[in-house]
Amino acid sequence: MSTAEEKAGTDDAAWGEVAPDAARRLLVAAVDAFAERGYHATTTRDIAGRAGMSPAALYIHYKTKEELLHRISSIGHTKALEILEGAAGSPGTAAERLSRAVRSFVRWHAGRHATARVVQYELDALRPEHRDEIVALRRRSDAAVRRIIDEGVAAGEFDVADVPGTALAVLSLCIDVARWFNVKGRRSPEEVGDLYAGLVLRMVGADGSGTA
Repeated sequence: MSTAEEKAGTDDAAWGEVAPDAARRLLVAAVDAFAERGYHATTTRDIAGRAGMSPAALYIHYKTKEELLHRISSIGHTKALEILEGAAGSPGTAAERLSRAVRSFVRWHAGRHATARVVQYELDALRPEHRDEIVALRRRSDAAVRRIIDEGVAAGEFDVADVPGTALAVLSLCIDVARWFNVKGRRSPEEVGDLYAGLVLRMVGADGSGTA
């Protein structure tokens, strides 16, 4: 794979919390490999080779392949949670905040589609204790979207009979972008974000004015 995401994936903005540089290179290589081949079909030799290192070098920084997946998943889910909780707590009407949440969440899943595919679709490969940790982050993301929708219903902005089900539908719609997004497609991450924000506002019965 050679996409804009992978070229950007090594910068500090994407993986700045991962140190030293060798550990960051291995993590980026793992994202590339897991996204292309799937977790189970990827070997530690694959990852080390993509990072330009020997297989033995990988074990200096990560004890197992699963530890690498956990690190990727933890960073990715934490970023997703920051996006959604930030939007939920931001100023504006519920429609404006929901629009903001969807735009940002979709842009992340499109702009970092390889990372997002690994983060969102390899959850079952984690050890039980690691999976429980990630599931807790996912529940907080769900709660952030529910909060916005609940407040919109209470304010009379939204017409939603099933808030939990609608929150799940919103998140599922946004997450699926990582599965199909192609950097060579006709829409940019920003354009997909705008499209999905409008779709979601119609889904909750808003008047479409929440465009902030």
